[in-house]
Amino acid sequence: MRDIKDLEHHKLSEKIVSVIQGKTLNPDPAFFRILVAYYFCKMASMMRVDIKTHDRGTIPVSMYAINLAPSGNGKGLSTNIIEEHVINQFKDRFTNETFKKISEKNIAKLACKRAVIDNITDEESLDKVNSEFSSTGELYFSFDSGTAPAIKQLRHRLLMAKAGSLNMEIDEIFSNLLGSTEALNSFLELYDVGKIKRKLTKNTADQKHLVEIDGNTPTNMMLYGTASQMQNGGKEETEFYAFLLIGYARRCFFGYTTSSIDCTQMSPDEIYDMMTDSTSSSFITDISNQLGRLANEVNFGTTLTMSKKVSLLSIEYMQRCHKIAHQMKDHQEIEKAEVSHRYFKAMKVSGAYAFVDGSHEITEEHLYSAIKLAEESGEAFAQIVNRERNYVKLAKYLANVGHEVTQADLVEDLQFYTGSAAAKSEMMNLAVAYGYKNNIIIKKTYDQNIEFITGESMDVTDIDKVRISYSTDIAYKYIADVAKFTDLHQVVCLKGYHYTAHNFIDGHRTKENAVQGFNLVVLDIDTGTSLKAAKELLSDYKCMFATTKRHSDINNRFRIILPLTHMVKLNSEQYSKFMENVFAWLPFTVDDQTKDISRKWQSHPGTYEYTEGKLLDATLFIPQTRKEEEQTKQVLDNDAMTNMERWFFLNTANGNRSNKFIRYAFCLVDNGCTAEAVRSALLSFNNKLKERLPEDEINTTIMVSTIKAIAKRDSTKQVA
Repeated sequence: MRDIKDLEHHKLSEKIVSVIQGKTLNPDPAFFRILVAYYFCKMASMMRVDIKTHDRGTIPVSMYAINLAPSGNGKGLSTNIIEEHVINQFKDRFTNETFKKISEKNIAKLACKRAVIDNITDEESLDKVNSEFSSTGELYFSFDSGTAPAIKQLRHRLLMAKAGSLNMEIDEIFSNLLGSTEALNSFLELYDVGKIKRKLTKNTADQKHLVEIDGNTPTNMMLYGTASQMQNGGKEETEFYAFLLIGYARRCFFGYTTSSIDCTQMSPDEIYDMMTDSTSSSFITDISNQLGRLANEVNFGTTLTMSKKVSLLSIEYMQRCHKIAHQMKDHQEIEKAEVSHRYFKAMKVSGAYAFVDGSHEITEEHLYSAIKLAEESGEAFAQIVNRERNYVKLAKYLANVGHEVTQADLVEDLQFYTGSAAAKSEMMNLAVAYGYKNNIIIKKTYDQNIEFITGESMDVTDIDKVRISYSTDIAYKYIADVAKFTDLHQVVCLKGYHYTAHNFIDGHRTKENAVQGFNLVVLDIDTGTSLKAAKELLSDYKCMFATTKRHSDINNRFRIILPLTHMVKLNSEQYSKFMENVFAWLPFTVDDQTKDISRKWQSHPGTYEYTEGKLLDATLFIPQTRKEEEQTKQVLDNDAMTNMERWFFLNTANGNRSNKFIRYAFCLVDNGCTAEAVRSALLSFNNKLKERLPEDEINTTIMVSTIKAIAKRDSTKQVA
């Protein structure tokens, strides 16, 4: 079997598609390919073209399709072109000549058969059969709605005539879906070979049962729609996916176009030439003549054959489809159904391609072209099933709308934001959860009991482009710059400079002039924690440590600069709250006066060191967000602990507790604690844990290592 990506579409189909693209100015052929294939199948099934297979017996040529595209993409115009200019001669000839001739012959045969059964004359039987045939109404070349009894009545007419097919074509399917449930349920049953079970009803004088005729009626269906209506969050969406699940996924070809027509890149002259191209008009006329000849009675009832080679190719494609289906997860029930039956749909369409080509045999090229269409249909189906959920669209709307919105704004702006207050609340919670993992921060504030919602899509930090400003002046001439994180020492350790984590309008460092957007956190440590202990505590994070002017071996004074995972845009008040959240999270005390958005730090040519690790997750600290609420709750739930105890508590789990205790002990040693102070701190911390470490392990293993560390520390001091 050839590689799928190397396959080509049916040549005649592609020529028609190309003409339609020119007439509609639509560069995307997907919708039109499904449309043309549908009409090819419709013509073949009206002429009762069958396929004789080696493994499934004889099957009718037919096609079910769901074709979705945005409004204005040429759905109506393309359908009109095909019906009025491409298959128009076929339709006229079939309905006015072929169907009448075929039906007259078969009604005469049926009358003779019933005359024997009913023991009446041929003339009497023919009158009765003609009367019955007339009672079934006229032949519908297609219909857009119908009840189950009406469909069965039209089907009875086709059974009597042994010609024609049932063709249901519904536009704006999502507006008409709920009203078409009965017809769609009937078409589910009719798909495979065109059979449907009769419904038992009471026989009355006014409603007599028609004499049941055993036979098949080919069935075609095209459902048009707008993708946006599919995702309105209402009953239509639920019902649509229910229909896919109960059988339409495996029965249908799918087209799914999301882009709209953009003719702004062409001149009016170019547009005019495309829409009035005489060459394409001449081609359409020739095609109309060619297809019109297919309605000739000599082509009726054609049975297409398949060589063993083509049959083996079909089987190989079936195996490929089933292999893909077996690799899918159990919850992908709809996807499994679609892909596992893709080969059968392709076989039916290959018969239509052979019919319009005037061939009595399905060739490799016919089957390959149908496989190509089936594979593209599968891609479209994947887009439909894996559609952007409404809560995702809500999250993206909030991230891009650019201002605060209320519940009233959401209802007015978003078609899918409907339902009860509980349903909307659930959608908002899902949007928040989606944003949680996709760099969208959704914040809520309240004013006089009115909820105001804002969203922001955050840019991931490029570690080679961290934001910084610097100046030789305390308040003015701050140069806005971006730098590699590993080059920050060139400013931080440069004598005579001041630096900040924000940029400022006109370089004037004030709260009012601060430009929103920062991706660095700068911390001042003046007391309580040694430089060595701080490095140990933050060993999991990428940091820059730099000593300040007042630093000494006895009294460590230093700064820590941590790059954030994202660029965060906050106003002055929000920034202060952000920094307070950072301070509460840290395992040691820092200068909490450094939370002002316009805070600056003085450079100093001291020692510096960069450490490797992960970036600090900015989303943990952004005010009025779910992550911040969770982070704050962790702090409040453990408010009886010191910052350092809480740090190790939140990072302690079964299996690594001993290691965490040793790290905690060594941090205390680095901060100058005695052995007894360390033991007391470890026992106190252990008592606050639900699953405690055995005290013997603390007093032996951990304290032995601690005492050795203290001895090493003290000996180093003496040498110094």
